[in-house]
Amino acid sequence: MAEALNGSFKAELIEHQGPWRDADQVERAVVQWAGWHNTERPHSALDFLPPEEYEAQHHRSQAATNAA
Repeated sequence: MAEALNGSFKAELIEHQGPWRDADQVERAVVQWAGWHNTERPHSALDFLPPEEYEAQHHRSQAATNAA
């Protein structure tokens, strides 16, 4: 999965949104991309949910299991 993330990062951000003026511009873009990737982008390995939503769903199901 790490290789897939790195490939997505390079394809979606670095290659398609350059050229970059300086390291600060790249840093801001990386922070924005990481936020979008974790909160909005659906992932096929996670039942087409963003990671944040998938994790929240997992914790809810764990809490329900532990409460029962």
